[in-house]
Amino acid sequence: MEETKKNYGKNRRSDFFMQKNKRKKQEDSPERKSRRIEKPYKENKYTDSEERRFSKRNYKNQRFAKDKPFEKRKDSHRRSFNEDTRPKHIQKGLESDILREIVHRRKSSGRQSERKSKILSLSWNEERDPIRLNKYISNSGICSRREADELILAGAITVNGKIVTELGTKVLPTDEVRYGDKVLQREKPVYILLNKPKNFITTTDDEFDRENVMKLIEGACKERVYPVGRLDRNTTGLLLFTNDGELTKKLTHPQFEVKKIYQVELDKDMSVNDFETLKNGIELYDGFIKPDELEFVDGQRNVLGICLHSGKNRIVRRMFGYFGYEVEKLDRTYYAGLTKKDLPRGQYRFLTQMEINSLKMI
Repeated sequence: MEETKKNYGKNRRSDFFMQKNKRKKQEDSPERKSRRIEKPYKENKYTDSEERRFSKRNYKNQRFAKDKPFEKRKDSHRRSFNEDTRPKHIQKGLESDILREIVHRRKSSGRQSERKSKILSLSWNEERDPIRLNKYISNSGICSRREADELILAGAITVNGKIVTELGTKVLPTDEVRYGDKVLQREKPVYILLNKPKNFITTTDDEFDRENVMKLIEGACKERVYPVGRLDRNTTGLLLFTNDGELTKKLTHPQFEVKKIYQVELDKDMSVNDFETLKNGIELYDGFIKPDELEFVDGQRNVLGICLHSGKNRIVRRMFGYFGYEVEKLDRTYYAGLTKKDLPRGQYRFLTQMEINSLKMI
């Protein structure tokens, strides 16, 4: 039974190939060739370059396009690289006389109003166009957008003195947004700590073009930051920069008693009597002053560490000048919980979130 199945398969294959070969022979036979009707040769009236070539897919259209001459693309339809393809009212040289006259008048008369100060931390649209109130609040750094929506619904936000409780409200750059008594800024708060070197004055702009501390942090951020307090030109050490007005007010107001530590190097050794007198407090022309702490450094009589919370102008130099000592070196090593650790002279760094939180708790 199995042998018959194998033979049947072999025979079936052989029959298939035999029929195929037979058909091929019939097609190539001279009788078949003689029966074929050959179409008369039609002379081509076009050159090889002009003759159209058609694919099998376009075979149906061949009879319609066969006798049509080959048309090259006209030069008028070609695009030139030197051609101005912009609309006519924008093309150079086609401006109206009225526009030309307006431009000429503006150039000759100059700027009519003062240029508005830019908010460098925002994009072009955000700086000029209205933005959503929740985004404005989140940019100020007090909370996220979701939390800002909750503050709006609770009626804790006022815009130009009016309570706003509707979500999706938009505000302009000129609007005053308040959270309680705090005026919110439109840009994100930035906090930079600088280890100030000598011969730099603490100012944002100097009419005598002297070296100022703003050059040391140039390019650090897009936001406009300002120094908190000031250090004398010959004083070195920690100086904080920020755009957070509320924090600046806290750190500079004597009510909050922000702790500052200085290392002082005198021109000569300090006597024990002067040391004890200064430690108990002295009376200066602007009031009584007493250091929180006062110690000699490493047993050296001309190097002292002094801790103060007063922010009066040149207070450390005036305290030692009261006894006739001249301060040769003055370095602020500690300011409101911030130290100079891993911060070389003349370098700056951004505060960590933990440091920012501790400053806001003052």
